[in-house]
Amino acid sequence: MFGYYLELAVRSLRRSPGLTALMMLTIGFGVAASMTMYAVVRGLSADPIPWKSSQLFVPQIDSWGPGDRFHDEPPDALDYTDAMALMRQHRATRQSAIYAISPSAMPNSSSRNRSPIALDGYAVYGEFFPMLDVPFHYGHGWSDDDDANQLPVVVIGDRLNRQIFGGGNSVGRTIDIDNRDYRIVGVMRDWNPQPRFFDVKGGYYSIDGPDVFLPFQHSVAIHMINAGWDGCRKGTPDPQGDFVELQHSDCVWIAYMAELGDAAAVRRYRQYLDDYASDQQKAGHFRWAPNNRLRDLPAFLDVEHLVPGNIRVSQLVAIGLLIVCLVNTMGLLLAKFLRRSGEIGIRRALGASRAAIHAQFLIEAGVIGIGGGVLGLLLTGVGVLCMGQVLSSAYANRAHVDTSLLMLTLLTAVISTLLAGMYPTLRASRVPPAWHLKAP
Repeated sequence: MFGYYLELAVRSLRRSPGLTALMMLTIGFGVAASMTMYAVVRGLSADPIPWKSSQLFVPQIDSWGPGDRFHDEPPDALDYTDAMALMRQHRATRQSAIYAISPSAMPNSSSRNRSPIALDGYAVYGEFFPMLDVPFHYGHGWSDDDDANQLPVVVIGDRLNRQIFGGGNSVGRTIDIDNRDYRIVGVMRDWNPQPRFFDVKGGYYSIDGPDVFLPFQHSVAIHMINAGWDGCRKGTPDPQGDFVELQHSDCVWIAYMAELGDAAAVRRYRQYLDDYASDQQKAGHFRWAPNNRLRDLPAFLDVEHLVPGNIRVSQLVAIGLLIVCLVNTMGLLLAKFLRRSGEIGIRRALGASRAAIHAQFLIEAGVIGIGGGVLGLLLTGVGVLCMGQVLSSAYANRAHVDTSLLMLTLLTAVISTLLAGMYPTLRASRVPPAWHLKAP
């Protein structure tokens, strides 16, 4: 019977091509708008390191107290005292304190352009690189001894390597950063995870990846100032450019990541954080009960609400547009089906059941949904390509078309049209046969 009903549906749609095209266009436009914004939100909220994110954790210590909490949450970052305590006691498999820096590099003497190159980078510990599986073209990260001895070593990005050294193996060579010579120990591949999950407050989305990584303790020792976000407790001054004062304040500015291998390690580390906060309370540093958090990376990013509010609003608007399109399609289907009341009455009189009539018109609605879905696929592709015209490149670049998006677009179109067709088909199946069998 399915084939027969499908043939009837195609015949019916051919009889009114203008109305059919209008319904397919309505469905296609509504689905494309919602799926385009879905592609953007999906890209912005994607897991940046899915093979390892469940082992990466962000410790949060309440160093401010109840008066400065937002929804009872401790600060996202750590102050210098707490971060250094966690690094010294080293209770994780791997760990690193992290802060943003923005030094500049001088091209080598053979370069035509001798202007300083502004860099985007971070001060980290050597364990940062294996912990986050940072890929390398040449070399590797530095050692724990390099950290302990505060040696002037550096890991540079592929883009900076091309700018200064022409893209070859520059490991062992020297680079001038802020008028200091640094020995290159590694050259990263093009590495730009999105969101930039290891930077707690420094802007999660960017077009280009980091240019440079320097040792944390060395950077602090030479007073390389924090180029990222910092937050201070209410009523306390922000040290701003005074880097030494920032280290001695309770302002939070250091991101922190820890790798924990299993559930038992997570429990031990969580207990360690509580014990640390209790010890600080006893010492008079904290005057409140421990209020710590230890979330794995997906949970932490979810709490951070990475997707900007305006994009969330745009997604809701797109969903609203889809609903309006479905309501319009419902009205058109209702008018189309009821216009065939005579045909329905005769079929009912000849023995067709209500279920058969219902099935026939649902199949017709499904054919409209497939047509609208195919049109929606094309419009979704165009919408994703045009996102750069309405959103910043850092956001628009996160949206992409793949097989799963195409399948979801088509499925959404068909299911939405079937839902829109439920009421019209129900009305059509309840047409009384006697009304259309009376003699004229």
